[in-house]
Amino acid sequence: MAGFLNSLPSVIDQGLIWGIMAIGVFITFKILDFADLTVDGSFATGGCLFAVLTAAKVPVPLGFFISFCAGSLAGLITALIHCYLGIPGILAGILTQLMLWSINYKILGQATLPVKSRDALISMNANSGVYTTIPIVIGIAVALILLLYWFFGTKYGSSIRATGSNQDMAKANGINIHSRKIVALMISNGIVAFSGAILARFQGSADINMGRGAIVIGLAAIVIGTTLFARLSKNFALSMGFVTIGAIIYFFVFQLIVYFTNEPELLKMLSAIVVAIFLAIPYIKNVYIKNARAKHQRAKEAK
Repeated sequence: MAGFLNSLPSVIDQGLIWGIMAIGVFITFKILDFADLTVDGSFATGGCLFAVLTAAKVPVPLGFFISFCAGSLAGLITALIHCYLGIPGILAGILTQLMLWSINYKILGQATLPVKSRDALISMNANSGVYTTIPIVIGIAVALILLLYWFFGTKYGSSIRATGSNQDMAKANGINIHSRKIVALMISNGIVAFSGAILARFQGSADINMGRGAIVIGLAAIVIGTTLFARLSKNFALSMGFVTIGAIIYFFVFQLIVYFTNEPELLKMLSAIVVAIFLAIPYIKNVYIKNARAKHQRAKEAK
């Protein structure tokens, strides 16, 4: 058990980093009502590009910014395919994701590339950055949430939210829904790529498959956060904060599975079951629990 407790700082670090990624997924999934599968590719793009830039001795802040821009470009491609070629959102995301796998390999030049992180403040090295990563990433997440809260409260940001709520009504009110989708997808995938760059810095390496399953983790974090804190998540900023907490909870549960499972070959199956349970919670709550309560109330009134 001591080993598990010692791993908690690293679990929190990873949860916070993936929580930033989940905020990006939150924008498309919750605000725009768009199932964007570009995420698995753009997350790896951010990490791979950051690794190459770091190897070229580009300053870390500039590397993060360029990674964000690259992710935004990936989101732009998905948006253009969807909006101007009439391809459904899910398929548009899959097509971009497939393109990004090849692009990421070209960027990296190999399957895996180490990221120099000696004495880095963001690092999983217990002797240098594992304990400093937590406050730094919390600060990044808070700043990002406040910035997004401000942006989506502006007239333009509200028009993006209106597009996600009801496209026909938004269009009837003179909103260019295509431009709103483009901007939202660019912001979303930019944030996802940025989190990929942070993860590459944290774990000290990047590989072309580091984004595999990112969309599942993002959706799980959203569901966990919004379900557990349903009564408190009416506020837009708090909702994004709870999404980050949801990612931490996800990795905490995942770490429990890793620690108590003696058969590594069962790890992916058990992880899938855990994610399925979390994703099913809203349905179970709305269908079974509410129906049971309604049935109990009717029986009580009949007496």
